[in-house]
Amino acid sequence: MEEQLRQPGRRVAGTKQVLRAIKDGRAAHVFLCKDAEEFIYRQIEAACEEHHVPVTVTESMEKLGKLCQVGVKTAAAALLK
Repeated sequence: MEEQLRQPGRRVAGTKQVLRAIKDGRAAHVFLCKDAEEFIYRQIEAACEEHHVPVTVTESMEKLGKLCQVGVKTAAAALLK
């Protein structure tokens, strides 16, 4: 899955884009960081539960941002269908 996160066409990164992908039914799997703000964490977690999207909790926003090659800390990322 890490390899897929490196491919810009196969994933989205950032809270707004991830929430949009979940609600539009385009998210196949979501990665959510433990150290994200609680409001953001709960919002994405609830959307995933509502739309039956599997979630993997990751250690840090910095690590996820680097993995997605976006150059900034990232609270969430989603692999697309």
